[in-house]
Amino acid sequence: MENRSNHVLVGGVVLALLVIALAFIVWLAGFHGTDDKQYDIFFKTSVEGLSKGSSVTFAGVPVGKVDEIALMPEKPEFVRVRISVKKDTPILQGTTATIAGVGFTGVSQINLEGAVRGAPPITQPGEHGVPTIPTKPGALGELLNSAPELLERLSTLTERLADTVSPQNQRSITGILTNLDRLSGSLADRGPEIAATLAETRIAVRQAGIAAEQIGKLAATTNGVLDADVRPVLTNLNRTVISAQRSMETLDAAINDARPGLQAFSARTAPELGQLVRDLSEMSEALTAVAGRFDRGGAGAVLGGSKLPDYEPKK
Repeated sequence: MENRSNHVLVGGVVLALLVIALAFIVWLAGFHGTDDKQYDIFFKTSVEGLSKGSSVTFAGVPVGKVDEIALMPEKPEFVRVRISVKKDTPILQGTTATIAGVGFTGVSQINLEGAVRGAPPITQPGEHGVPTIPTKPGALGELLNSAPELLERLSTLTERLADTVSPQNQRSITGILTNLDRLSGSLADRGPEIAATLAETRIAVRQAGIAAEQIGKLAATTNGVLDADVRPVLTNLNRTVISAQRSMETLDAAINDARPGLQAFSARTAPELGQLVRDLSEMSEALTAVAGRFDRGGAGAVLGGSKLPDYEPKK
């Protein structure tokens, strides 16, 4: 009877210790973290290095941990990571999440950053019942995403380098180097000629500069001559042309004023002058006849009539 009582006592003590330990564990894991907030992050990059319990930091300060990492069969290009952070963590609009490595251990963590003062908090639940924090590619994610493309480019570059150093291209490169060597030797041999050509070029350039300066002086002299001699002559010529123009205008006015008198002269005086000329012509003819008579018969011929010849009868 006493042994049975001891076993019951021991069992009760052990059971009580188990209940106390279980309560303590629950208090550490559950009761103490009931105020944490959960968020989902959908990564399109590899989440290698993350695991359940990985650290979550905000601007470098630890604020939470990773609760769950799950694949999404309906969206296989994404990996859903659920995190829990302290309730006073400022998860505001503009906050982004990135994956960053921790040293050289191969372990990764989630970094939160980019909160803007005065922005509203992220509270809208997503398709899985908790708010969603957008992602921003981190250095590790970008490296992992670009690794296949980088390897492909390195492979292509290696193949092209192999083609470049093929035997045929090596012979071509050798020929090019040989030609360059010959060309450099020819240039070295013609060094004095090239130097002389450069010297003549300098002289020609100098002479061209002198000629340009002389042309400038000639142009200045020509401008001076124009200012001193030609321009006064042009001024006098302009004055003469203006005077001639005024004279022509005066002559035109005089002709316009004399035009009525000329018209009257043509209409009246001209016929009378014609009649006078005809009368003078007839008088001249008469005087000519009188003079002829005077020459042939003297004054008597003029005053008397002409003597008739004597009549002699025919026998």
